Amino acid sequence: MITSTVDSHKLNSDFGRSELTLKDIIKSLPQECFQQNSRKAWTQLLTSVLIVGLGYASLVFSPWYLLPFAWFFTGTALTGFFVIGHDCGHRSFAKSRWVNDLVGHVMMMPLIYPFHSWRIGHNYHHTHTNKLDEDNAWHPIRTEVYESWGKVPQGAFEWFMRLRLWWVGSIFHWAVTHFDWSKFQEKDRPNVKLSVVVVVLFAAIAFPILIATTGIWGFVKFWFIPWLVYHFWMSTFTYVHHTTSDVPFVAESKWNAVTAQLQGTIHCDYPRWIEFLCHDINVHVPHHVSTAIPSYNLRLAYASIKEKWSAYLHSEYQFSWSLMKEITDKCQLYVVDDGYLSFKDYRQSVTSGQ
Repeated sequence: MITSTVDSHKLNSDFGRSELTLKDIIKSLPQECFQQNSRKAWTQLLTSVLIVGLGYASLVFSPWYLLPFAWFFTGTALTGFFVIGHDCGHRSFAKSRWVNDLVGHVMMMPLIYPFHSWRIGHNYHHTHTNKLDEDNAWHPIRTEVYESWGKVPQGAFEWFMRLRLWWVGSIFHWAVTHFDWSKFQEKDRPNVKLSVVVVVLFAAIAFPILIATTGIWGFVKFWFIPWLVYHFWMSTFTYVHHTTSDVPFVAESKWNAVTAQLQGTIHCDYPRWIEFLCHDINVHVPHHVSTAIPSYNLRLAYASIKEKWSAYLHSEYQFSWSLMKEITDKCQLYVVDDGYLSFKDYRQSVTSGQ
């Protein structure tokens, strides 16, 4: 059951009100939280490389009945590649920009994720977290937008939500937003083009070699299914980070950075082995306080935030199927200033004329 330390009606009404600033929160954190440690950063990278290698070895040697476990392990380990690229995108992996760019491209290449297009779009998400019609990560579908669709798009969206297909959401986001450099500002397009060329060249070389040496089944076995598992976690983390029935999205006129980043960002605990492989990306509140905090310092920062600013935090969750079921069943459509509706509640409100 989803519970919150913050009353949902109060949260909706106070979401844009706070005398605090993010600078106040940042200044209260230990300086150690912001210190980059080359040894820790490169140890994380090498650990991820070794574990991904172990995952692929398990795919080679596992009998057919153990392949699902090997796929899940390997795809989860590949998510660690993305998290390291994520640090690089926020310039928290290394002090040198060119090192961040190089490592970011290398870690995201096997995922066919253009580094700069993701980096630029993701920074926009941090600037506009839970801001209605501006946040470009996972955002709710307003009822008036839903009503403007035809029956086919409406039916497809309902089918998507009712079948709880949240776990493929990041695939659509990846395909639609990261390869079209015309959607970016003119000054950013050269970098976006470079990142797209990097992953296209990687795919053009690696995929034919993989197919030539292992066949179509080898491509599916060694790349496609682990890639789907990676997107399962990418979708899940993104969805849970900012979505519950009592976390609102508000218009710019009501938006406030402190309440959006603290109350609108959810801490969710996952099994410890997943947190290890994914470098604690689920410890997400401090990351929304400051993107300068490296992933290996997130737990230290979160402990400090909990100690000093607990009144501003949303309650913590434990990852489970029941959590995902409740979120996907309740957070289907969105009414501005009122919050989420299920499709059932929406139809009842339409029938009653509310």
